[in-house]
Amino acid sequence: MPSTHDVLPDDLPVPVDDGAADHLRGMRLPDVALTATDGRMVSLARLTGRTVAYAYPRTGEPGQPGLTPDWDAIPGARGCTPQACDFRDHHAELTARGVAQVFGLSTQTSAYQRAAAERLHLPFPLLADPHRAFAMAARLPVFEAGGQILLRRLTLVIDDGVVSQLFYPVFPPDRSARQVLDWLTGAGA
Repeated sequence: MPSTHDVLPDDLPVPVDDGAADHLRGMRLPDVALTATDGRMVSLARLTGRTVAYAYPRTGEPGQPGLTPDWDAIPGARGCTPQACDFRDHHAELTARGVAQVFGLSTQTSAYQRAAAERLHLPFPLLADPHRAFAMAARLPVFEAGGQILLRRLTLVIDDGVVSQLFYPVFPPDRSARQVLDWLTGAGA
């Protein structure tokens, strides 16, 4: 399926690994139920099999500027829609390589996420953490922009509730799913 996401500018700042996600490697995730866009309550800690969950700051609205005038200058901020589209476009390959479920995760509300999931034709649900209950319990890295606390972009490969692989920082965001596929097809998986 061809991508329908916006093209990322060539001059986006590259995020650096500040160590803020290092504690997630090998972590048993906290048991926090999150609302999924398909109406289920999902706890990443309770899922069986292999799960891929990618955290992202926020999906934008078509034709609307970023959250702040300097959105594109914040390392790792821009690219949520391209990241979601990369997971959409490679969803079948992920499941063919043993991934039982894929989720996107942000602090946006489930209602906002449902609109984005429909608009982007995502074959997987997004998880809403608007009060940051899971983010705080797992100590996910965050940043502040426009008066909001947002998740830093990362991808977790989770096996039976334990993080077996961490991708942080994720850059470029429109290659996030392919980064996971490369790992799954290599010696690391």
